[in-house]
Amino acid sequence: MNNNPKILPPALSNLIEAFNALPGVGPRTAERYAYWFVRHDQGAADRLAAALKSLESGIDYCKRTFALVPAGQELSELYTDERRDKRIIAVVAEPFDILAIEKTGTYKGTYHVLGGLVSPIDGIGPEQLHIPELVKRIDEDLVVEIILATNASVEGESTALYIQQQIGVRPVKISRLARGLPIGVDLEYADQITLGRAIEHRQLLSDAEMS
Repeated sequence: MNNNPKILPPALSNLIEAFNALPGVGPRTAERYAYWFVRHDQGAADRLAAALKSLESGIDYCKRTFALVPAGQELSELYTDERRDKRIIAVVAEPFDILAIEKTGTYKGTYHVLGGLVSPIDGIGPEQLHIPELVKRIDEDLVVEIILATNASVEGESTALYIQQQIGVRPVKISRLARGLPIGVDLEYADQITLGRAIEHRQLLSDAEMS
């Protein structure tokens, strides 16, 4: 029989555990988040609960770019917008990388979300990513340039190399974000000025790099 007194009510302990399960949220931060809801009116908790509940039914993926779209929407507006150049595709790992690039205001092409990066240690192989769909888009949209906007990490570089190999001899210019991005920094956390310059000064990959 456990005679130790419970310091916190189970409802609060459960909320702390839920926050603690989020990426980048440690125990102390989880406790602060949970206690914030205790100190504020019930409306704040209700709004959070409603937002979380609407996630599953309110979000879908673009069938062309795999960007996030409202549920029931077939294609992303960043793809259907006539002002966007479908012949230029920035290839990113995750949907929020799009948000990071869009904030720079310097890019007017379209996107393709891979859904992750090749990472054998995490059990993620190229067959689990949206690479075949990218190759199909190159042919169907008459793409002239692919910008490999994956993170400057081992996984990002490996994924970029694999994509180059899959593109093969297609007459497409393949470029990489300029190396102004710090090594190991995720795209979504890069500051807007650095990321904007990396897009503007993207580097054309040579035949030697593609072999």
